[in-house]
Amino acid sequence: MPPPLSHKKQQLYLVLSGIFIVNALLAEIIGVKIFSVQALLGLPGNLTAGVLIWPVVFVTTDIINEYFGKEGVLRVSYLTVALILFAFGVIYATTKLPPAAFWLEVNNTDAAGRPFNIDFAYQSIFRQGLGIIAGSITAFGIGQVLDATVFQLLRRATGGRYVWLRATGSTLVSQLVDSFVVLYVAFYLFGNWTLEQVLSVANTNYWYKFAAAILLTPVLYLAHFLIDRYLGDEATRELQQEAAADTAV
Repeated sequence: MPPPLSHKKQQLYLVLSGIFIVNALLAEIIGVKIFSVQALLGLPGNLTAGVLIWPVVFVTTDIINEYFGKEGVLRVSYLTVALILFAFGVIYATTKLPPAAFWLEVNNTDAAGRPFNIDFAYQSIFRQGLGIIAGSITAFGIGQVLDATVFQLLRRATGGRYVWLRATGSTLVSQLVDSFVVLYVAFYLFGNWTLEQVLSVANTNYWYKFAAAILLTPVLYLAHFLIDRYLGDEATRELQQEAAADTAV
Protein backbone atom coordinates (compact mmCIF):
# COMPACT_ATOMS: atom_id res chain seq x y z
CA MET A 1 0.00 0.00 0.00
CA PRO A 2 1.55 3.37 -1.01
CA PRO A 3 2.15 5.92 1.76
CA PRO A 4 -0.51 8.66 2.16
CA LEU A 5 0.10 12.06 0.55
CA SER A 6 0.61 13.77 3.92
CA HIS A 7 3.35 11.28 4.77
CA LYS A 8 5.10 11.92 1.44
CA LYS A 9 4.99 15.69 2.02
CA GLN A 10 6.45 15.30 5.51
CA GLN A 11 9.18 12.98 4.24
CA LEU A 12 10.07 15.38 1.43
CA TYR A 13 10.30 18.36 3.77
CA LEU A 14 12.36 16.32 6.26
CA VAL A 15 14.88 15.22 3.59
CA LEU A 16 15.21 18.69 2.06
CA SER A 17 15.57 20.28 5.50
CA GLY A 18 18.26 17.76 6.45
CA ILE A 19 20.27 18.50 3.30
CA PHE A 20 19.86 22.23 3.91
CA ILE A 21 20.89 22.17 7.59
CA VAL A 22 23.89 19.84 7.20
CA ASN A 23 25.40 21.80 4.32
CA ALA A 24 24.75 25.20 5.95
CA LEU A 25 26.41 24.04 9.18
CA LEU A 26 29.37 22.51 7.33
CA ALA A 27 29.82 25.70 5.32
CA GLU A 28 30.03 27.72 8.54
CA ILE A 29 32.59 25.38 10.14
CA ILE A 30 34.95 25.10 7.14
CA GLY A 31 34.50 28.77 6.20
CA VAL A 32 37.49 29.77 8.35
CA LYS A 33 39.84 28.60 5.59
CA ILE A 34 40.62 30.89 2.68
CA PHE A 35 42.22 29.09 -0.26
CA SER A 36 43.97 30.26 -3.41
CA VAL A 37 41.98 29.70 -6.59
CA GLN A 38 45.12 30.49 -8.56
CA ALA A 39 47.11 27.69 -6.89
CA LEU A 40 44.25 25.23 -7.42
CA LEU A 41 42.95 26.13 -10.88
CA GLY A 42 45.31 28.79 -12.22
CA LEU A 43 42.58 31.44 -11.99
CA PRO A 44 42.91 34.73 -10.07
CA GLY A 45 41.29 35.24 -6.68
CA ASN A 46 40.71 33.63 -3.29
CA LEU A 47 37.65 31.84 -1.92
CA THR A 48 36.39 30.77 1.49
CA ALA A 49 36.22 26.98 1.74
CA GLY A 50 32.62 27.23 2.89
CA VAL A 51 31.51 28.71 -0.41
CA LEU A 52 32.28 25.41 -2.18
CA ILE A 53 29.21 23.69 -0.74
CA TRP A 54 27.03 26.78 -0.43
CA PRO A 55 25.42 26.16 -3.86
CA VAL A 56 23.81 23.05 -2.34
CA VAL A 57 22.17 25.30 0.25
CA PHE A 58 20.68 27.76 -2.21
CA VAL A 59 19.50 25.05 -4.60
CA THR A 60 17.79 23.34 -1.67
CA THR A 61 16.35 26.71 -0.65
CA ASP A 62 14.76 27.11 -4.08
CA ILE A 63 13.32 23.60 -4.04
CA ILE A 64 11.81 24.10 -0.58
CA ASN A 65 10.43 27.45 -1.72
CA GLU A 66 8.89 25.84 -4.80
CA TYR A 67 6.99 23.19 -2.85
CA PHE A 68 6.56 24.66 0.63
CA GLY A 69 6.63 28.41 0.02
CA LYS A 70 8.34 31.26 1.83
CA GLU A 71 7.09 30.03 5.20
CA GLY A 72 8.73 26.64 4.64
CA VAL A 73 12.06 28.28 3.79
CA LEU A 74 12.01 30.63 6.76
CA ARG A 75 11.03 27.82 9.16
CA VAL A 76 14.08 25.73 8.29
CA SER A 77 16.27 28.86 8.10
CA TYR A 78 15.42 29.87 11.68
CA LEU A 79 16.04 26.31 12.85
CA THR A 80 19.41 26.35 11.07
CA VAL A 81 20.41 29.60 12.75
CA ALA A 82 19.59 28.11 16.16
CA LEU A 83 21.59 24.94 15.40
CA ILE A 84 24.59 26.94 14.13
CA LEU A 85 24.56 28.99 17.35
CA PHE A 86 24.38 25.77 19.37
CA ALA A 87 27.22 24.15 17.40
CA PHE A 88 29.54 27.12 17.79
CA GLY A 89 28.63 27.40 21.47
CA VAL A 90 29.75 23.80 21.97
CA ILE A 91 32.90 24.35 19.89
CA TYR A 92 33.80 27.46 21.89
CA ALA A 93 33.32 25.57 25.15
CA THR A 94 35.74 22.86 23.99
CA THR A 95 38.43 25.48 23.35
CA LYS A 96 38.25 26.34 27.06
CA LEU A 97 38.90 22.76 28.20
CA PRO A 98 42.42 22.27 29.68
CA PRO A 99 44.50 20.12 27.29
CA ALA A 100 45.84 16.75 28.46
CA ALA A 101 49.61 16.79 28.96
CA PHE A 102 50.22 13.62 26.91
CA TRP A 103 48.15 15.05 24.00
CA LEU A 104 50.41 18.12 23.91
CA GLU A 105 53.50 15.93 24.22
CA VAL A 106 52.74 13.48 21.40
CA ASN A 107 51.80 16.37 19.10
CA ASN A 108 54.60 18.79 20.02
CA THR A 109 56.24 18.82 16.58
CA ASP A 110 54.93 19.08 13.04
CA ALA A 111 55.86 16.84 10.08
CA ALA A 112 59.08 18.83 9.55
CA GLY A 113 60.13 18.48 13.20
CA ARG A 114 59.38 22.10 14.13
CA PRO A 115 57.85 22.93 17.54
CA PHE A 116 54.07 22.78 17.41
CA ASN A 117 51.37 23.59 19.96
CA ILE A 118 48.29 21.60 18.97
CA ASP A 119 46.07 23.24 21.58
CA PHE A 120 46.99 26.70 20.30
CA ALA A 121 46.25 25.52 16.74
CA TYR A 122 42.89 24.09 17.82
CA GLN A 123 41.92 27.33 19.52
CA SER A 124 43.16 29.48 16.62
CA ILE A 125 41.09 27.59 14.07
CA PHE A 126 37.87 27.22 16.01
CA ARG A 127 37.87 30.62 17.72
CA GLN A 128 38.34 32.22 14.35
CA GLY A 129 34.96 30.71 13.56
CA LEU A 130 33.43 32.75 16.38
CA GLY A 131 34.00 35.92 14.36
CA ILE A 132 32.53 34.24 11.33
CA ILE A 133 29.41 33.24 13.22
CA ALA A 134 28.41 36.87 13.78
CA GLY A 135 28.87 37.66 10.10
CA SER A 136 27.35 34.46 8.80
CA ILE A 137 24.26 34.60 11.02
CA THR A 138 23.66 38.21 9.94
CA ALA A 139 24.27 37.45 6.27
CA PHE A 140 22.39 34.15 6.39
CA GLY A 141 19.30 35.77 7.88
CA ILE A 142 19.29 38.65 5.39
CA GLY A 143 20.12 36.37 2.47
CA GLN A 144 17.44 33.78 3.20
CA VAL A 145 14.69 36.38 3.63
CA LEU A 146 15.78 38.06 0.39
CA ASP A 147 15.99 34.74 -1.48
CA ALA A 148 12.56 33.57 -0.34
CA THR A 149 10.96 36.94 -1.06
CA VAL A 150 12.49 37.49 -4.51
CA PHE A 151 11.70 33.87 -5.47
CA GLN A 152 8.01 34.34 -4.71
CA LEU A 153 7.87 37.77 -6.36
CA LEU A 154 9.33 36.31 -9.56
CA ARG A 155 6.97 33.36 -9.31
CA ARG A 156 3.99 35.68 -9.13
CA ALA A 157 5.33 37.92 -11.93
CA THR A 158 5.81 34.96 -14.29
CA GLY A 159 2.58 33.19 -13.38
CA GLY A 160 4.43 30.15 -12.06
CA ARG A 161 6.44 29.64 -15.27
CA TYR A 162 10.20 29.72 -15.81
CA VAL A 163 11.52 27.80 -12.82
CA TRP A 164 15.07 28.71 -13.84
CA LEU A 165 14.32 32.44 -13.69
CA ARG A 166 12.92 32.55 -10.18
CA ALA A 167 15.53 30.13 -8.85
CA THR A 168 18.53 31.83 -10.45
CA GLY A 169 17.21 35.37 -10.01
CA SER A 170 16.51 34.95 -6.30
CA THR A 171 19.93 33.37 -5.74
CA LEU A 172 21.83 36.09 -7.57
CA VAL A 173 20.12 38.87 -5.61
CA SER A 174 20.42 37.24 -2.18
CA GLN A 175 24.01 36.10 -2.63
CA LEU A 176 25.14 39.55 -3.78
CA VAL A 177 24.25 40.78 -0.30
CA ASP A 178 25.33 37.61 1.54
CA SER A 179 28.80 37.45 -0.07
CA PHE A 180 29.75 40.92 1.16
CA VAL A 181 28.00 41.02 4.54
CA VAL A 182 29.45 37.77 5.91
CA LEU A 183 33.05 38.76 5.12
CA TYR A 184 32.64 42.39 6.22
CA VAL A 185 31.26 41.47 9.63
CA ALA A 186 33.41 38.37 10.22
CA PHE A 187 36.80 39.51 8.97
CA TYR A 188 36.64 43.33 8.95
CA LEU A 189 34.58 44.21 12.02
CA PHE A 190 35.67 41.18 14.10
CA GLY A 191 38.89 40.26 12.30
CA ASN A 192 42.03 41.83 10.91
CA TRP A 193 41.28 42.12 7.19
CA THR A 194 41.42 45.37 5.25
CA LEU A 195 38.32 46.53 3.40
CA GLU A 196 40.19 45.88 0.14
CA GLN A 197 40.73 42.24 1.11
CA VAL A 198 37.04 41.90 2.04
CA LEU A 199 35.92 43.31 -1.31
CA SER A 200 38.39 41.13 -3.23
CA VAL A 201 37.32 37.83 -1.64
CA ALA A 202 33.63 38.84 -1.65
CA ASN A 203 33.85 39.58 -5.37
CA THR A 204 35.39 36.16 -6.11
CA ASN A 205 32.87 34.42 -3.83
CA TYR A 206 29.96 36.08 -5.59
CA TRP A 207 31.08 35.23 -9.11
CA TYR A 208 31.64 31.63 -8.05
CA LYS A 209 28.08 31.54 -6.69
CA PHE A 210 26.83 33.25 -9.86
CA ALA A 211 28.45 30.60 -12.05
CA ALA A 212 27.26 27.79 -9.76
CA ALA A 213 23.66 29.09 -9.88
CA ILE A 214 23.73 28.97 -13.67
CA LEU A 215 25.47 25.60 -13.92
CA LEU A 216 23.19 23.95 -11.38
CA THR A 217 19.99 24.86 -13.26
CA PRO A 218 19.77 21.34 -14.80
CA VAL A 219 20.08 19.89 -11.28
CA LEU A 220 17.11 22.01 -10.23
CA TYR A 221 15.00 20.66 -13.08
CA LEU A 222 16.10 17.09 -12.33
CA ALA A 223 15.12 17.57 -8.68
CA HIS A 224 11.71 18.86 -9.78
CA PHE A 225 11.22 15.84 -12.03
CA LEU A 226 12.14 13.35 -9.30
CA ILE A 227 10.04 15.09 -6.63
CA ASP A 228 7.02 15.34 -8.93
CA ARG A 229 7.27 11.62 -9.63
CA TYR A 230 7.61 10.82 -5.93
CA LEU A 231 4.66 12.98 -4.88
CA GLY A 232 2.38 12.28 -7.82
CA ASP A 233 0.32 14.80 -9.76
CA GLU A 234 -2.26 15.45 -7.05
CA ALA A 235 0.18 16.15 -4.22
CA THR A 236 2.45 18.19 -6.51
CA ARG A 237 -0.39 20.47 -7.59
CA GLU A 238 -1.59 20.82 -4.01
CA LEU A 239 1.85 21.76 -2.67
CA GLN A 240 2.60 24.19 -5.47
CA GLN A 241 -0.79 25.89 -5.05
CA GLU A 242 -0.12 26.28 -1.34
CA ALA A 243 3.38 27.65 -2.05
CA ALA A 244 2.00 30.06 -4.66
CA ALA A 245 -0.57 31.30 -2.17
CA ASP A 246 2.36 32.08 0.13
CA THR A 247 3.32 35.01 -2.12
CA ALA A 248 0.69 37.08 -0.40
CA VAL A 249 2.33 36.51 2.99
